Amino acid sequence: MNSTQIKQAAEILLGAWHAQRRIEALPESCRPATRAEGYAIQDELVAQSHQAVFGWKIAATSAAGQKHIGVDGPLAGALLAARLHRNGATVPLGNSLMCVAEAEFAFRLARDLPARAARYTQEEVMAAVDALHPAIELPDSRYADFVHAGAPQLLADCACANYFVLGEAVAADWRAVDLSKHAVSAYVDAQLIQQGGGANVLGDPRIALTWIANELAANGRALRAGQIVTTGTSVVPVTIKVGSYVRADFGAFGAVEVTLS
Repeated sequence: MNSTQIKQAAEILLGAWHAQRRIEALPESCRPATRAEGYAIQDELVAQSHQAVFGWKIAATSAAGQKHIGVDGPLAGALLAARLHRNGATVPLGNSLMCVAEAEFAFRLARDLPARAARYTQEEVMAAVDALHPAIELPDSRYADFVHAGAPQLLADCACANYFVLGEAVAADWRAVDLSKHAVSAYVDAQLIQQGGGANVLGDPRIALTWIANELAANGRALRAGQIVTTGTSVVPVTIKVGSYVRADFGAFGAVEVTLS
């Protein structure tokens, strides 16, 4: 793809985002065919949004999630600053197509993990982490048929990023805990809907964080100090609607809550 095609694709997606409407697909004249092209459009979309990137999300971190949207591996998406909310916020559901909430382990970085040729080890990545947070992601897509859009188009659309709710930093000694075995429960309107845990996130949230560090580095991008990385849903996504009150309980790690308006 050339720069004109990349710019056109980003304009279409960002326009759909602002107008809260759906497109069937990007036009063939500017439709990405590879992951690299998808990431290039994502970069341009972020640039055109004139928003800071407060962090990153990982989509499709479970086999079921990958099967659902027809991809063969995880996807990385930028999280835009205007979409960040704090614990207990009321967030507009709007005309969300997905209408789901996801309970996620999120890490805040203490220092940069820049692009480089050598792969990062999990030890290197975890040494760069400042804090762990419980979080809720409220994903959505600008494609009417996102399950058949394919990885390149989903990457162009920031991997179904939308709103994100960040809980307080975990005060407990989370580094001494096997996150793959840490339980998470999701409630809607005070009723338990789903139970899961860290093993649903590529086997372990730390593995997922290492994956995105290497995914971005391999594509000439970087994780930056202060950024948040949310590692994918630890429970089967729970269905929400306007008025829903969602609580993700991480046990000793605390809880995070959001109300949908």
